[in-house]
Amino acid sequence: MGLAAILHRPARKLATVLTTATVGFLPLGEAFAQSRSLPIVRDAEIEALVSDYAAPILKVAGLNSRGIRIILVNNNSFNAFVDGRRIFINTGALLQAETPNEVIGVIAHESGHLAGAHQQRLREQMERAQTMAVIGMLLGMGATAAGAATGNSSVAGAGGGLALGGTEMAMRNLLSYQRTEEITADRSAVTYLEKTGQSTKGMLVTFERFANALSLSGARVDPYRISHPMPRERIANLQTLAHASPNFDKKDPEALQLRHDLMRAKIAAYTSSAGSTARTFRNNPRGMAARYGDAISTFLNGSAKAALPKIDALIKEQPNNPYFYEIRGEILLKANDPAGAAKAFQRASALDPRKSSLIRMSYGRALMLAGSKSAMPTAVRELKAGIARDPDFPQGYQYLAQAYGQMGDIGGAELATADMHYYSGNLQEAKIFAMRAQQKLKRGSPDWVRAQDIINSKKPSK
Repeated sequence: MGLAAILHRPARKLATVLTTATVGFLPLGEAFAQSRSLPIVRDAEIEALVSDYAAPILKVAGLNSRGIRIILVNNNSFNAFVDGRRIFINTGALLQAETPNEVIGVIAHESGHLAGAHQQRLREQMERAQTMAVIGMLLGMGATAAGAATGNSSVAGAGGGLALGGTEMAMRNLLSYQRTEEITADRSAVTYLEKTGQSTKGMLVTFERFANALSLSGARVDPYRISHPMPRERIANLQTLAHASPNFDKKDPEALQLRHDLMRAKIAAYTSSAGSTARTFRNNPRGMAARYGDAISTFLNGSAKAALPKIDALIKEQPNNPYFYEIRGEILLKANDPAGAAKAFQRASALDPRKSSLIRMSYGRALMLAGSKSAMPTAVRELKAGIARDPDFPQGYQYLAQAYGQMGDIGGAELATADMHYYSGNLQEAKIFAMRAQQKLKRGSPDWVRAQDIINSKKPSK
C-alpha cells in the first residue's frame, strides 16, 4: 500500500517531534506515549528494505529472536530511537542518508541500546535520580524551616540552595549516565558492523552531519546538560576504531544502493515539495531513482494519465519489481480504474517475496472498489489474509467492513468496523459497533466471541 494511503498530511506541515541531534533513545514512558500519537508511515517497499538492513545486525546482536519491529515515523528530522522491542526511524533520516551504510549504522546503534538493556537501566537510574532529588529537597526544606525558626535568614537561604542543588545534582548524574550509555551503544554498533562485514564509515558521516548542523545553528550547548555526547566527541571516540576496520572503505552493493535511492525518491515525492526529488538526484537526473520519484510526483501532483507511461517505462526496465506494480495500482485507482488497479496489485503480490500484508490489502481493496459481486469473496479473502499478518492496522478493517457491506453481511461489516475503531484507539465507538454486531452474529461463534472481547475490553492504565 503506497504512502499516499497512509500519510494524511505532508511532512513539511508536521511539527518536529524530536531534536535533530538525538540518534539515541527516549525514556520508556515518554517513548511509549509518543508512539501512540506519532505520525506512523506504512509502506511495503520501505519496510522491506529497512528490514533487510536490520536483519544481519539484529542477528549478531542476539536480538533476531526477540520480535524486534522497525517503525517508520513521518518526520523530516534525522533521528531514531527505541522503545521496548521497537526501533523507530524517521523518514527524514532515510531521506537524508545517501547510502545504505548510514542507515545501517543508525540501526546498529539502536540495536546496541536494545542488546544492552539500556532502557531498563535508564529507568532504574531515573528512580535513583528521583530519590536523590527528593532527599535534596527534604534536606533543603528542613534547613529552611530551621533557619526560619531561629530567625537566621542565611541558614534559610542555604536551605533553598541545598534543595535546588540536590535536584541539579540528580539531573546531571542522570544525564551523565545517559551519555555513557550512548558511547557504549556507539561501540556496540562498531562491533556489529565489523561482525557483519560492513563499513563503519556511515556512522562517522552521520555524526559529521550533526556536528555541521550544530555549528550552523550557532547554538551554545552546555555539554553537561544534554543526554548525548557532543558530535565531535563521538567522532573522536570512534575514529580510531572505525579506521582500524578492514571494511572501512567497503561500499554498499550496487543493487542495494539502487533500492536505497528508490526509497529516497519515494519519500521525497510523498513528503516534500514537487521539486524535492529532482533536487535529491540532481547529479543523476535521468537515473532510475529520479524517474521513479518523478512518476510518483506526477501522479500525486499532476495527472494519473501522465504518470502511467512513466511507471510503465520503469516496469519495462525492471519487470519483476513488485513495488513498481504497486505504484501502478495506486495510479490506476486515482484514474478511477479499480479493475486495472486490482490486476496491478495482484501482480505486485505475486512478485513480492515478503508477501506484504499491505499489498494484499491493496489488492482486496481494489477488488472491492471494482464492485463485482463475483470478485467480492476474493476481496474479503485477501483483506483477511493481510489483516492476519498485520492485525493492528485499522484501515484494513475499514476496507473489510466495506467489502462485507457490499456482500450484504451486515454483522461482519459491524464487527470489522468495531475492530477498526478498536485498533484506532477509539474504544467507546468500538464497543458500540461490537454490540451492534453481536445482534446479527450467531451466539458463541468466533466472531461473536471477538465482539464480546471488544465489549469487555478496558482502556489501558496510564
